[in-house]
Amino acid sequence: MFSPLSAASRLRPPAPAWLSDPKVWRTEALAGLVVGLALIPEAISFSIIAGVDPAVGLFASFTMAVTISVVGGRRAMISAATGAVALVIAPLNREHGFGHLVAAVILAGVLQIVLGALGVAKLMRFVPRSVMVGFVNSLAILIFLAQVPELTDVPWAVYPLAAAGLALMVLFPRITKVVPAPLVSIVVLTAITLAAGIAVPTVGDRGDLPSSLPVPGLPDVPFTLDTLTTIAPYALAMALVGLMESLMTAQLVDEITDTRSDKTRESVGQGIANIVTGFLGGMGGCAMIGQTMINVKVSGARTRLSTFLAGTFLMVLCVVFGPVVSDIPMAALVAVMVMVSVATFDWHSVAPRTLKRMPAGEITVMVLTVVCVVATHNLAIGVVVGSVTAVLIFAKRVAHAADVTSVTDPDGTSVLYRVTGELFFASANELVTRFDYADDPAEVVIDLSATHVWDASSVAALDTIEAKYAQRGKNVRITGLNERSARIHGTLSGELTGSH
Repeated sequence: MFSPLSAASRLRPPAPAWLSDPKVWRTEALAGLVVGLALIPEAISFSIIAGVDPAVGLFASFTMAVTISVVGGRRAMISAATGAVALVIAPLNREHGFGHLVAAVILAGVLQIVLGALGVAKLMRFVPRSVMVGFVNSLAILIFLAQVPELTDVPWAVYPLAAAGLALMVLFPRITKVVPAPLVSIVVLTAITLAAGIAVPTVGDRGDLPSSLPVPGLPDVPFTLDTLTTIAPYALAMALVGLMESLMTAQLVDEITDTRSDKTRESVGQGIANIVTGFLGGMGGCAMIGQTMINVKVSGARTRLSTFLAGTFLMVLCVVFGPVVSDIPMAALVAVMVMVSVATFDWHSVAPRTLKRMPAGEITVMVLTVVCVVATHNLAIGVVVGSVTAVLIFAKRVAHAADVTSVTDPDGTSVLYRVTGELFFASANELVTRFDYADDPAEVVIDLSATHVWDASSVAALDTIEAKYAQRGKNVRITGLNERSARIHGTLSGELTGSH
């Protein structure tokens, strides 16, 4: 007998296998707890950079993580308040106030949705591997450098505590991997400092934790064109920086987990998460590479559950267990982040054997990316500078790839020039100098069957060559154009130099 219920169950897509796997639930939950703990001091630090109350950064980390776990395109990636976003919006908050900051966060979210819908994620294919390696290495360096202030001008007990935390994270996985080593390190060091009464800097010293959940509301600004023109530049900068950092992080997680993510969905999801965060009074954010590495590489998380729980645990820890969390020594979290920086750095990329085999241009791009990011503390600047440098190096290399050889007919009535390589703006100018306009016979054939015409500069160069021969009463015939080359040549020839 036909049953509508059974038919519906057959049509329903099968549930993910991990939903019924207790090991996965345990891994995801513990990873979320570790990330939630590590997010607290970072969110407070970024709040200080942005010039807002610590609760603003904590609310942003909570709402970003929970929202992106649902709407994001990369499973297990952590989004929260970040230093890059804090640096962008700090001047706006300082000059115009908190209301304008919140309005900028909401507008940045709208812009990210628009950019995501327009396909900005597809630009990721133009980021070379050397830039990606530089991005990862510079991020590892920044994570490490961010811990240095926590290890200077502090009580001597901080150093053995941090060393003990590192030792625990190295040795504990050899005993068992059921519980994440960072969580064990945090719990053990907290217990030691409380039991022994050791006076060291704690999470509570960074700022007060919120005692309630965020409340929705509109930004306290006049809804005028003047307000829009004030916040628009900051919102656009935040949207671009946030998307770039998020997409680069997603690409890195793709490689680590050997899975693919939906970059367009991630771009739109970042926008939605920032809009939600803005209406809940947060400072906005994007993907966090450090916390993502804790979640994916150190703790082994692979699903959206860990991202959702990271945000949830963060708020529960602040609101319910605030006094306990405040007692966590900063040395424990410093040790976790140092371990993350070591795990994040691509040591193979700087090995002497690798550097010896890698082209000089690739090394230059990687080093320049690292230097720019570390110098500016802005990942977006490093990625842009690295990518532009890579394009220039590539253009210079390919520009010399276009070669011209000539064969004169035995009877001396014609000459055949064969062009090989790629014709584009960097090689086209040099092409004009490769012909013997004065001494060639009356008939000139240019064979382009072994090349491709890429742009208007190439067509203009060919027109110039024809014009130079025409001035001497000689005829030029161009042959061998492939379909796309013939189309662009036919469309633009004579329109660029006025030769026809």
